[in-house]
Amino acid sequence: MKKIKSIITAITLLTLDSCGSYKKATIPTSEKVIMNDTYTIIWNGVSHAYRYENNNWVRDEQYDYQFAVIQKRYDNLWKSVKFLHRIHPEYDGKAGERDQTMYFEVAYNSLVDSNNVKSSIISSLGNGTGLSDPEFRNSQLTMYVSSPDFFLPYNKFRITQHYNYEEGILTETVELIKEKNGIETPFMKNEETAWFYIKGKLDKAPTVFRQ
Repeated sequence: MKKIKSIITAITLLTLDSCGSYKKATIPTSEKVIMNDTYTIIWNGVSHAYRYENNNWVRDEQYDYQFAVIQKRYDNLWKSVKFLHRIHPEYDGKAGERDQTMYFEVAYNSLVDSNNVKSSIISSLGNGTGLSDPEFRNSQLTMYVSSPDFFLPYNKFRITQHYNYEEGILTETVELIKEKNGIETPFMKNEETAWFYIKGKLDKAPTVFRQ
């Protein structure tokens, strides 16, 4: 029990640190706020959390969350802001505030071959690299925590994404991993599903007050 508590405390420290000190490295460079400067998608989703124990993934509902992402796509650069809300009424706050905001910039730099585009990543979680197909349907992003504490249970993030544009659904797995000497030890993961919304118009008010 003491070991579990110490691990959870470590998560708290890392989460608070990632929401604080890393911000300076991920401040957007543009000073302007423009509505129609790019292709924008809003993702609305939910995530189910799992903890790795005794070589098995065990559900941990207390760390489930709802999230929304504003994703602005430029030619070879994506800028995304993610808003996360822990939904469990008994969430203990050990992974940081119930409400959190994260920032990501993914720059697609070069075509490795006919099937793979390489990218570089700057984010509030840490910096890293990614690989995707040219249509950005399937991607894998890897980020490392900057200067992680020795006692932290993870130092690496791996996000595996599947964009099903025709169905309007994004599924992704966010893995928290401890990597040492090239050996990976899983810690936690979040299985996310999101539906996308793009610019449009309504023929009438979508909801009305009902007595």
